Amino acid sequence: MKRWLSWWDGRIALLALDAGVAAVVIVVTLAGGDPRDPHPALYVPAVVVSGVALLARRRWPFLVLLVAVACMPAGVTLLPLVVAQYSVAVRHGVSVVTGVAVVVAGIAGNVLQVLWHPASFTLVVVALGAFVLGPVLAGLWMHQRAALLAVLRERAEEAERTRTLLADRAVFAERRRIAREMHDVVAHRVTAVALQAGALSLRAPDERTEQAAETIRATSALALDELRGILRVLRDDAPDAANPGVLASVADLVDEAAATGARVELTLPDPLPAVPGPVGRAVYRVVQESLTNAGKHAPHAAVEVRLAVSGGRLAVEVVNRLTPHGSAVPGSGYGLVGMHERVELAGGELRTGPTGDGRFRVLARFPVGKDPR
Repeated sequence: MKRWLSWWDGRIALLALDAGVAAVVIVVTLAGGDPRDPHPALYVPAVVVSGVALLARRRWPFLVLLVAVACMPAGVTLLPLVVAQYSVAVRHGVSVVTGVAVVVAGIAGNVLQVLWHPASFTLVVVALGAFVLGPVLAGLWMHQRAALLAVLRERAEEAERTRTLLADRAVFAERRRIAREMHDVVAHRVTAVALQAGALSLRAPDERTEQAAETIRATSALALDELRGILRVLRDDAPDAANPGVLASVADLVDEAAATGARVELTLPDPLPAVPGPVGRAVYRVVQESLTNAGKHAPHAAVEVRLAVSGGRLAVEVVNRLTPHGSAVPGSGYGLVGMHERVELAGGELRTGPTGDGRFRVLARFPVGKDPR
């Protein structure tokens, strides 16, 4: 079916149009022809053949023209010949094929005889306009219109590709600028913290100070590693392969929080699902931001971190008890906003807020096994 529809560019409307044209030509020819002269037995079959042949006028218009010419000795009118001549001009434009079709139609329709021996000027104009120039000029106009539309469509597509390319370049340039700023400002500050913490751990007056300094140094070093990963993502837009390694790093994140004195309980699915890179990073950041917020707003409260897979979706839940007093550590004010944006970019959904039983819950759901990009 699709192969046959390719004659009409896969459009049922064009097939219906050609079928309607063929039907009209058959009806008009039967009504206007003379079945008595010269071959009455062949008249109706010739009319039907010349009309049905018009269904192929978009693919083989010159062949349809020849069929119309061959049916004319049976008394078929000039209407199938006119339609076929128009189709040749639409298909081939200004070409030798169109010129040959004009000559063949003129000879078959006795138009040339009228021009050579004109009975009147009016008859010449009618013959020339109705059977030669009219259908040919109409077909050439349609041919040029189709060619113009194709050029305009190609230019529009090229303009869209250029616009997309320029937008991608602008985004890439902005990402590189952000990467440079982060490297020059954030990386420098975090490196200074790591170096000072390392120096303090070497000259610590007691063991407790040494452990605290070492924790600060290790956290700063990890922050530098994560910063390098972020800079690599900003500078390289290559997609990440699906793997469970990012989810496994959540356990390291919980261990780091526990090393600072926080009470954190972690529940992971077994085995860990393979997720795309954006989903893995979003899960990691949701847990990281939730633990940070719990430490600031509910210090010393127990925190539960649960990851579970159900129905093709990965659920990440972080719950902690609410406390009347928070810590004195200032916040940026964009933690939950950034969390929402990251989850949405990864194709997930996020809900945050009190649960009604004195707890605060962060719940994020992500598709498993599907890269949102």
